[in-house]
Amino acid sequence: MKQTRNRPALIARILRWVVLGVVAITMLIPMYTMVINAFKPQADIIENPLLITPQSFTFDYLWAAITSSKFNVIAAYGITLLFVVLVNVCCIALAAPVAYVIARGRSKWHLGLLLLFVSGLFIPGQVTLIPVVFVLRVLGLINTIPGFILFETAATLPVTIFLFTAYLRSVPRDIDEAAALDGAGPIRAFWSCIFPIMRPVVATIVVLNSIGVWNDFVSPQIILGPSSGIYTVTTGVYAAVGQFSTDYTQVFPTLLLAVLPAMAFFIIMQRHIIGGLVAGATKG
Repeated sequence: MKQTRNRPALIARILRWVVLGVVAITMLIPMYTMVINAFKPQADIIENPLLITPQSFTFDYLWAAITSSKFNVIAAYGITLLFVVLVNVCCIALAAPVAYVIARGRSKWHLGLLLLFVSGLFIPGQVTLIPVVFVLRVLGLINTIPGFILFETAATLPVTIFLFTAYLRSVPRDIDEAAALDGAGPIRAFWSCIFPIMRPVVATIVVLNSIGVWNDFVSPQIILGPSSGIYTVTTGVYAAVGQFSTDYTQVFPTLLLAVLPAMAFFIIMQRHIIGGLVAGATKG
């Protein structure tokens, strides 16, 4: 009887691992193809795109992509990293106090304010680009770094406020009361006592925003534009590869250079994503 009962559980476990394995392989094949083809000549890429041999392996194409005059990878890294830092700083500085007010509020207006911000999650960013371009043009911020930072910051606010509010609702109100008894006002109490406790969810937001800004192509391509001369990693790849390029020895190494820092950052910081999301799931 015990073996009969355990058999369905064993079958379900095997099926679960089989499904997870198939999904993982399906997702890893494009990444695998990009990595191995970054070190192969054109003929081998076309004939054997999924195989690599010691005879065809070479770093020449990767080095050519690093030193290419069409795509200055070092400058693109620096500009994109600057955008990542500025967007994270502006987003956290704006979203944290708003989330604190919403989380500590008890009226229906606070809930309505939260729903207003969360509603931004249901609007695709591409839909807002055309109105944003008109607004930035009127303000004289089109094709400028401040205009791009403002747009990216606004795009990251909904999910940031949502996660911050969920986390702050799990933080006991006793901390606010203790800070008030010590003579601290609401602003000082938040930044001195509450914000340091938010480290797990802040790390989660930093990871999500950083990867989003790093991989964004449409926004910098439209808001900054080629005429500005400011290229992020993704727009630099587009400018270097070209719309009708078929030189795969240029395409794959350049793509690898673009995604490699984001992959490394995600692998190092992935535990903070789950930790920050789970931290606010229960009441403290």
